[in-house]
Amino acid sequence: MHDNQTSHVTKHVQIPTRDGTLLSAAIHWPLGMSDSIKYPALVEYHPYRKDDRSSPRAVDHDYFANHGFVSARLDVRGTGSSTGVNNDEYMAVETEDGYDAIEWLASQPWSNGNVGMFGSSYGGFTSYQVAMLQPPALKAIVPIYATDDRYTDDCHYKGGSLKGYYDVGTYGTMMIAMNALPPDPELFGNGWEREWSARLEANTPYMLNWLANQRDGEYWRPGSLRGQYEKLRAATFIIGGWQDGYPNPPLRVFENIKCPKKVMIGPWNHSRPDVAIPGPRIDYLHEMRRWFDLYLKNEDDGISSEPPITMFVQEYDTPNPARLDSSGDWHSEMSWPAPESSSKSFFLGGADASGSRRLSDKPVVSMNSTSLKVDPVVGTNGGLWSGGLPFGLPDDQRRDEAMSLTFTTSTLQEDLAIAGNPEVNIVVSSNSSNPLFVVKLMDVAPDGGSALICRGILNGSRIRGMDSPTPMVADETYDISIALDATAWKVRRGHRIRLSISGSDFPNSWSAVSGTVLKLETGGDKQSSVTLPLLSANGSEKPDFVDSPKTPPAHIDGEHPQWSFDENPMTGEVTVNINRSSTSDVRDGVEFMGSDSLKFTANRNNGDEARAEGTSISEITYKTGRFRSTAVQQIASDKTHFHWRVDLSVSRDGEELHQRIWEKSFPRDLM
Repeated sequence: MHDNQTSHVTKHVQIPTRDGTLLSAAIHWPLGMSDSIKYPALVEYHPYRKDDRSSPRAVDHDYFANHGFVSARLDVRGTGSSTGVNNDEYMAVETEDGYDAIEWLASQPWSNGNVGMFGSSYGGFTSYQVAMLQPPALKAIVPIYATDDRYTDDCHYKGGSLKGYYDVGTYGTMMIAMNALPPDPELFGNGWEREWSARLEANTPYMLNWLANQRDGEYWRPGSLRGQYEKLRAATFIIGGWQDGYPNPPLRVFENIKCPKKVMIGPWNHSRPDVAIPGPRIDYLHEMRRWFDLYLKNEDDGISSEPPITMFVQEYDTPNPARLDSSGDWHSEMSWPAPESSSKSFFLGGADASGSRRLSDKPVVSMNSTSLKVDPVVGTNGGLWSGGLPFGLPDDQRRDEAMSLTFTTSTLQEDLAIAGNPEVNIVVSSNSSNPLFVVKLMDVAPDGGSALICRGILNGSRIRGMDSPTPMVADETYDISIALDATAWKVRRGHRIRLSISGSDFPNSWSAVSGTVLKLETGGDKQSSVTLPLLSANGSEKPDFVDSPKTPPAHIDGEHPQWSFDENPMTGEVTVNINRSSTSDVRDGVEFMGSDSLKFTANRNNGDEARAEGTSISEITYKTGRFRSTAVQQIASDKTHFHWRVDLSVSRDGEELHQRIWEKSFPRDLM
């Protein structure tokens, strides 16, 4: 259990950077610090306003301070109470700032010269990015729910397709509103109004850059570890979740880096492992502390001899977006890929006497062609991409399967456990130059319930590479390989495995091209198949985790529907509505309120046209006044363009002080 004792905190320490920008740090000091002892430092570095919006995470830093670390929460330049300008995520200068902060902390008289970084999501990204610069003092990092590839595995694009709900409905719009708030007047002191004014004039919406870079390339590479794994030298403990928005990077990074390394992947969504859903939940701070003890204090409690790979192997649960826990068990390995790893392939075949298409464990002799007219709103049962929402697990897949091509095995006679990235190879053609191929792998229970294991997405124009879109030739046949998201899952004896193929993943991806038809070839000399990476049966001992001392948050806010769909059969429109809001008491006289809402509409009769509108409100009440920023972000598509607009309004004590509009149209780059 965590200590109840709290650390002493200095809330606004200004750390200088090489260009004179001052980063604001809240530093948690161990109680009873001794001048005769030198302490290692820890850093969590992100733009989420350490002094108010993200202040509840301060308890994590108290925990580390109570275990002999000086632990710092650090605002990115142009955010929170740091000076400077912020006009994009993961700016190169931001990463250099992190380097400077690491070395500044290591040079302090209380320091033992060793620094670690950790953080979830943005803080995990910055842990990787700063570590790639190799500051001499940075000895260990713990990135949680972070990616190594900002184009293929982030919240903006997936498989060469524009993400749907997320950047408009939550993160992208939220950052516009939050970055328009002032530094904390009570902590920043004199000059806060001048700093705020400069921020309002200079900060720009991140989406401007994201929509301008619809293909992979130079914009996405600097902040991506992938392809630069040799730059990572700090001891790295990766924490991931199978239901998180970043299921691929943990094993991929672990396999490719050469530094001391460890990986732990639970069934979790994008919430920290002590409160995440679905459970089981663990005391992850305890595991992190053991890692930092080893590499920052040279204290080994046995962690160095434990298996470096630990993953939760999920099993079938009745599909329910509100479920709190996952069936399954923990599994450990000493290396990845495991030396005894193997794979099993299933081949897509034609319909049997009952009309069901089969997945066979042997190549299919007879050739068959099957066509599917794409419904642009298929995907509503697939759950929400989890990169910041505490809800959104997949529902039963049968409704989506009814509008997809499905292939199902016979009943399994023994358990089949998989771990890694399943791979689908299909022989296809289309009448569209850039169709979307969406492939899902399911676990089908004896009662017919269909649970989503994982999915893969590929924009057909990106077959030759994410950086070089090339139109597919109408009706020309292509052999396409699609990697499904990484997972660990055991399909029980008596269950069946199902593969579905469709051309839409609404609302997670932008609406599919109107009138698209997919044609799939199977059997004979045109074998289409799925290959499953099998989990070794000889895993090492199970981990002895400490149970979480916390309880998971409730799914449902009684005042606001969080996730709903409206369908109008007369017009063909389907609209997803998402709402979330929270209010927190930061300290005496200071309160933060944040809310996000989305209305995203696609039309099954015209997939080219879709529209999304997100509204985000950030409001802080200080003793000196109430500050409120409201951002409304819209994207509407037609056949050739994305039309983008942002309206920002900022007020103080109810009086509007700042208003700004950004508006631009972006050609659809085979998107």
